[in-house]
Amino acid sequence: MGLLLGIDLGSQSLKAVLLDERLALKGSGRRSYAIDFPRPGWAEQDPRAWENALGPAIADALAAVGCSPGDVAALGIAGQLDGCIPVDAKGHFSHPALIWMDRRADASLNRVRHRLGTRRVRTLTGANLDGTHMAPKMRWLIDETEAGRRAALFHQPVTYMVERLTGVRAIDHGLASTSLVYGLIEGGWVPELMAAFDLQPKLLPPLRRSEDRAGRLHGEGARLTGLPAGIPVAVGTGDDFSTPLGGGVMQPGIVADVLGTAEVVGALDREPRIDPSALTETHRYVGDRFHYIENPGWVSGGALEWLRATLGIADFASFDRLAAAVPAGAEGLLFLPALNGAMTPEWIAGARGCFYGLTPAHGPGHLARAVLEGNAFGLKDVVMALRAMGVAADRLRLLGGGARSDLWAQIRADATGLPAERARLADASAVGAAILGGVAAGILPDLAGAAALMNADGPVIEPDPARHRLYGELHGRYRQLFQSLKPMYGDGTP
Repeated sequence: MGLLLGIDLGSQSLKAVLLDERLALKGSGRRSYAIDFPRPGWAEQDPRAWENALGPAIADALAAVGCSPGDVAALGIAGQLDGCIPVDAKGHFSHPALIWMDRRADASLNRVRHRLGTRRVRTLTGANLDGTHMAPKMRWLIDETEAGRRAALFHQPVTYMVERLTGVRAIDHGLASTSLVYGLIEGGWVPELMAAFDLQPKLLPPLRRSEDRAGRLHGEGARLTGLPAGIPVAVGTGDDFSTPLGGGVMQPGIVADVLGTAEVVGALDREPRIDPSALTETHRYVGDRFHYIENPGWVSGGALEWLRATLGIADFASFDRLAAAVPAGAEGLLFLPALNGAMTPEWIAGARGCFYGLTPAHGPGHLARAVLEGNAFGLKDVVMALRAMGVAADRLRLLGGGARSDLWAQIRADATGLPAERARLADASAVGAAILGGVAAGILPDLAGAAALMNADGPVIEPDPARHRLYGELHGRYRQLFQSLKPMYGDGTP
């Protein structure tokens, strides 16, 4: 049996899935780890937490299918993007990873604004000049830490893990296109952008396609994974791209709605369209046929987890029951999903989350319902922006752990007016990683053929017309609330 192993290096856990050559799920495993928040606006992880999770998660997946490590024929890695890790010449890290939600580099963007301007950066990169991206974090680490000044190279989490397993340094075009120093038209590192950040191309891994073979598992990689040396390992990509791939998204018209710690929403287009509203970014997609036009995510599932823990709700099934007992609209209670800065309806780093409309009649169920609806209004913002750009947006494809919730799925259909369908496998990022590994090893012929095996599963969730009208009115109030609070947001500096 030749099994395809996919690894998703997530924000809160590492997931491993094993698929057969027809992409049927055979086994899975997971190990959790923490995010460190040393200061307001800072978010770090120790890369050893990822390494320590790798072997046990793989062992659990193998045990679930009753196979041995020698049955694994290919490995692919995907995961959180926009992280930044300085390493030495041997690939050993010298500072904790600044992960995607870290905003300490926001204050250092003024020099780039002065040199190039926000519009020029967006025209070249398709991305917003935002401190969560890799290049600003590289600049901050170099300016503020000895580890950054001594670094031989800077990795993202996926590329770090690929080097740890194979000894090879490589970054795919999707991850590179989130860095702020990659040009969409050029398809490579742009000297003008590098100069604006005072960076050198040698500080970044060489560019490769995500489905290329980076190398083979070497001795240290075998120790970390518990697998035999010699297994082919794909270059891999970020979870923004592996998740829609694992959900079968390889054609325009489908809005991928990824419901994880962050909610990432995007759709495919052949053209590198640039959003004049700056709500979405444009990145390179796996396979080189399309661009992925996306909002890279606000704290959505993370907001649910925050409220669940704050209110002492036992689990998400209980959370859904509380919310379902409250009528649509939460009896006037609104929630702005900006716990870590706003990514919708505008990108404003200094924005913060808010409940509005609280009365003594509101209880835990109202709070739960309002959080679900507030995040669905964020989704509606992105769908509206995609359509305004001329990007096809005909239906939702729900992916990630949050897609399991019937209530959340129905609210999303009702808020957008679009039919919603679920991906066949919930852990779609790890599935996408396994597909990349299968193509890299020559087991799968190509990405398009593999994605066709991952069509949506189960009944389509149709929007309810009455609730769609109600949510249209409430979405207007949500936007009004956001605008009213803008004088309070500040510049986002911790």
